[in-house]
Amino acid sequence: MSETLEHALALLAMPSVTPDDAGCQHYMAEFLESLGFKIETMQFGEVTNLWARRGTEEPLFCFAGHTDVVPTGAKEEWQSDPFVPTIQGDTLTGRGAADMKGSLAAMLTATKEYLDEQPDHKGSIAYLITSDEEGPAVDGTVRVMQTLNARSEKLDYCLIGEPSSSRDVGDVVKNGRRGSLGGKLTIKGVQGHVAYPQEADNPIHHSSQVLKTLLEATWDNGNEFFPPTSFQITNINSGTGATNVIPGELDLVFNFRYSSEVTDTDLKQQVEAMLDALDIDYDLNWTLFGLPFITEAGALVDATKTAIKKVTQQVTKLSTAGGTSDGRFIAPYGTEVLELGPVNETIHKINENTSVSGLETLAQIYQEVLNQLLTK
Repeated sequence: MSETLEHALALLAMPSVTPDDAGCQHYMAEFLESLGFKIETMQFGEVTNLWARRGTEEPLFCFAGHTDVVPTGAKEEWQSDPFVPTIQGDTLTGRGAADMKGSLAAMLTATKEYLDEQPDHKGSIAYLITSDEEGPAVDGTVRVMQTLNARSEKLDYCLIGEPSSSRDVGDVVKNGRRGSLGGKLTIKGVQGHVAYPQEADNPIHHSSQVLKTLLEATWDNGNEFFPPTSFQITNINSGTGATNVIPGELDLVFNFRYSSEVTDTDLKQQVEAMLDALDIDYDLNWTLFGLPFITEAGALVDATKTAIKKVTQQVTKLSTAGGTSDGRFIAPYGTEVLELGPVNETIHKINENTSVSGLETLAQIYQEVLNQLLTK
């Protein structure tokens, strides 16, 4: 059994549903400490974070990721216990196999193999691991980065193990993410009897105007890195449950995934201007989940492309598609950030799985990235 697979099996057996790390970081810390890393546990609230660093010089290369996983869903629908990893042929099944304990296992192997060959490399290698990526993400990577920044510890390059690949490991690398802005709109009316509509004001009727206006809007046209900003309604709720009562208000929840052509302030102002023009009574509350970020051509992009080409003979595609990641907390500090991990077809699904051979390939790519960036 390969070392990568041993690491993956050990991590997958730990039921680390957000925010419970369940011992994963202790396992990683013990291994990294044996390689000469200085270990630091950062506890914020219920969230455990690991910061491990080997070396004090620049440049600082960081592997980043998360040990927490999403809930399993109905366990009876899994082919086996989701926290008892199984191997059938080349397929490793278990919650977190692809998102992202498989990547963590590959990182550990890559680091050991690289240090065996290059013990006197230039710069430093670090790990930033959280147990709060799949949850609220308020006491995880964002807090660690604040701590590091306060003590002037700057990450030059960061490779996150998010499952970026589409069909084969390394075919897609994420070099950025769209921003995410959520809103909850409450349209206010006047509750009343359906037989006396003149005495009431139906917010559901007003919502048709609101939906038409927002859904027909063009927010921007995107750019070379990002598609046009998208707007999606995620929930609508109104009514008392009675058929003879006009409701007094309606709640509408929506989300923007936005490009770097606009800011969250731009979007807020546009939406509020549209609503004001409709002359409705409303409340609107906003939640900013993440700013857009992009890593353009540079040392990390070049090293990663070269590593993938050398290991797999394929030319990788850079992409900014998909949801948010903890890269949104790291990039604002001037760090070059990329996401590279397993095929993402089964993430968050029942019977989540990944390819055993794919993890070996991933470990080789990670090792070659280190070689490209840190070998003297």
